Amino acid sequence: MSDNAFDILKERGFIAQCTNEEEVKRIMGEKKITFYIGFDATADSLTAGHFLTVMAMMHMQKAGHRPIAMMGGGTTMIGDPSGRNDMRQMLTMEDINHNVECFKAQLSRFIDFDNDKAIITNNADWLLKLNYVDFMREIGVHFNVNKMLAAEAYKKRMERGGLTFFEFSYMLMQSYDFYKLFEDYGCLMELGGDDQWSNIIGGVNLIRSKTGKEAFGLTFKLLTTSDGIKMGKTMKGALWLDEKKTSPYEFFQYWRNIEDVKVEECLGLLTFLPMDEVRRLGALKDQEINIAKETLAYEITKTVHGAEAAEKAREAARAVFADGGKSENMPTTSYSEAEMKEGRDLISLLVDTKIAKNRSDGRRLIEQNGISVNGVKVTDVKAVFSSDDFDTDGELVIQKGKKVFHRITTG
Repeated sequence: MSDNAFDILKERGFIAQCTNEEEVKRIMGEKKITFYIGFDATADSLTAGHFLTVMAMMHMQKAGHRPIAMMGGGTTMIGDPSGRNDMRQMLTMEDINHNVECFKAQLSRFIDFDNDKAIITNNADWLLKLNYVDFMREIGVHFNVNKMLAAEAYKKRMERGGLTFFEFSYMLMQSYDFYKLFEDYGCLMELGGDDQWSNIIGGVNLIRSKTGKEAFGLTFKLLTTSDGIKMGKTMKGALWLDEKKTSPYEFFQYWRNIEDVKVEECLGLLTFLPMDEVRRLGALKDQEINIAKETLAYEITKTVHGAEAAEKAREAARAVFADGGKSENMPTTSYSEAEMKEGRDLISLLVDTKIAKNRSDGRRLIEQNGISVNGVKVTDVKAVFSSDDFDTDGELVIQKGKKVFHRITTG
């Protein structure tokens, strides 16, 4: 395989769009460049969607290029309209700063920031100091409103009649970020998800207009299901990289249960396995595809949570299926002894454990024969369970379908 990072990313399935592909490949093969990826601090943890861009960042760094992880402390105050049907919730500066610190800590697990091998910046350092009129004179003059409105991110919102000027300014801010990093750090390229293409092109064009020099943009395919829905959504919401928000077991199980048709793609994008092995695993059929799925889940969990956590998650998953849902590493909800002595109705247990989204969803699952407790199918929507129903290990194991298990204990 070529050691040109562009070839590596292309072979592994990352690249969706690229400005001047031939020149980008040449530059990445001939010299070490500085590139950046932006992370708006909209939550206190990165997600599975972010993880794809982090993997690309790791491939680039391994090939000798220097990443800039730019925290969006400033742009988060506006909110990117790309891929949104409504305006993002506005966060306080305190919340944003907290989220930025969480992102920095998580990224440090994947990227080597020692000895200037990578840089962390925060666009709050320059965006929050801007004078509006000066910014419009220096930056706004380079943007054509007609072209901006043709951008996919804005066009969809305009069709729904929901785009505010507040959000319309986001492209100018992200473009200015690229220009600022180009000037301060010699940053030649911005990378991001394919929904960022219009914003990235804005930065490339701004740099050309302001300096007469060329910069480049590259976008990655978005992780989606075969129906085009973004991957990384669970019953509890997003699939987080923070183990306190998504446990290593739940994280492992998500990837273990993905669609067969997505296995090879995810192995290429989200693991470091050689591509020959990726293709071999991706070609497995019928029951054997489960070997590929377990390998995928293990490799991703190992990168995110470490080998020990990945091993425990794999053992727990195997134990759940082999022993009817027995495993210390299974997701667990504990109640007080008094609560369980009195008893709790099954629908409440399903909602408490997030197996059901709400009470009506819990009722539906029971009525459709989708719920078992300690291996016994439950069809009574009024069923109540207490500590008298615990098994010899002192627990209840609730099962939804064939793959979802949750343990109830007291303590």
